[in-house]
Amino acid sequence: MLLRRSGPGPEPFTPHTPAAEHVPAVQWRDETIVLPGAAGARLRWWSMDGAQAGNTARPWVLHFHGGAFTRGSLGEGAPVARALAAAGATVAALDYPLAPEAPFPQAIELGHAVLRWLALPRHARRRGALLVAGEEAGGNLAAAVALMARDRAGPALAGQILLSPLLDVCVATASQRQAGAGAAGCPCDAGWRAYLPRPADAAHPYATPGTALRLARLPRSLLLTAADDPLRDETRAYARRLGAAGVPVELRELGEPTGWPASYARAADAPWSAALRRHLHRFLHDLSL
Repeated sequence: MLLRRSGPGPEPFTPHTPAAEHVPAVQWRDETIVLPGAAGARLRWWSMDGAQAGNTARPWVLHFHGGAFTRGSLGEGAPVARALAAAGATVAALDYPLAPEAPFPQAIELGHAVLRWLALPRHARRRGALLVAGEEAGGNLAAAVALMARDRAGPALAGQILLSPLLDVCVATASQRQAGAGAAGCPCDAGWRAYLPRPADAAHPYATPGTALRLARLPRSLLLTAADDPLRDETRAYARRLGAAGVPVELRELGEPTGWPASYARAADAPWSAALRRHLHRFLHDLSL
């Protein structure tokens, strides 16, 4: 059963980029899907407009916005969702439940249920490769859902895209300390406490994918970070561990400061946005080779 509500029509994606770079226009629409055993899930679909999308089945990406588990919205996640769509994907951005009202594992259980819905045979004609993606806390959720898909026999994923993912509750890396923000010298401390109210949850690999012992058989991965990213060290560490487990992985670092903590909320018009889109486009294109 599907309940549809269209957005206000095409929303052009027009970042401040050099004139030589063509940035496709994208459009969005909202849809509420009803899942077995769940009240429903709200998705915001992003894609190139019809004139540019053509008839080819495009990669579908389930996207999770950031917000340290306790905040964020489809609107705040729109810049990354737009960038993924402009890079060639059809993006299903999930309005997942937030902590502390919905602590671990509610968001990822909903995410996996939505992923299974996206993989239904009735979507096969329009769907190409299936991926997950997310920034910051959304990167945690995307990584966790990728682990769940592997462990629960599907659906099969072609890739995961993790942008400055929040992966490890042990917030003692050098890049975290350099950030110097938050109640415990860590900008993510309050979010972790809300998301994992039971201390034992911190040991679960779906809660803290950065500490997961089994990483083999995960999909091809793209991890992005930046010079001023407090999550830089754990992003790099996860990329190394994925590679050691035999997972094809690319680690890309944006070449200039991104203005954290507003980084990905500025992905539409920041000076580094063109580089971000190039990395996304290349990764999505390589999946089809």
